[in-house]
Amino acid sequence: MAAFAAIDFETADYGPDSACAVAAVLVRDGRIADRFCERIRPPRSDFVFTYIHGITWDDVENSRTFREMWPGLALFLRVADFLAAHNAPFDRGVLRACCAAANVPAPRKRFVCTVRLARATWGLTRANLPTVCRHLGIPLNHHDALSDAEACARIAIEAARAGAAL
Repeated sequence: MAAFAAIDFETADYGPDSACAVAAVLVRDGRIADRFCERIRPPRSDFVFTYIHGITWDDVENSRTFREMWPGLALFLRVADFLAAHNAPFDRGVLRACCAAANVPAPRKRFVCTVRLARATWGLTRANLPTVCRHLGIPLNHHDALSDAEACARIAIEAARAGAAL
């Protein structure tokens, strides 16, 4: 199995550049090898999605901006052959928007969507993260970026074990 990183963002508002948390889980040889997690100070202090993830402006106002934390995340992601995300269009869009706003190049890695992977591998019609995790017995603290990223990594690992091509 190729090395990959599962990534998850939480956002503050409807803007894709409003990441307020990011987590990535590196998988090598079918095992979780490393974790990266950081809260981020988004470009605006208005939080629309606190009710989903529990993060407030007070939680992140002294955190680094995406531009400030990007070198560490970019270094972490460098060894991954591809990125995985549950609902990859969302996380890919946040990553690209945050990179564009920070004036840094977005990684040119392909994304694997574990929603699609779960549907194709196990025939699940409902494939949101809690449903897939229940189906596979994966622990989840939903909307905690690190828990979501680790769950995504475990879904991809299990799909590969079931014969899915990543």
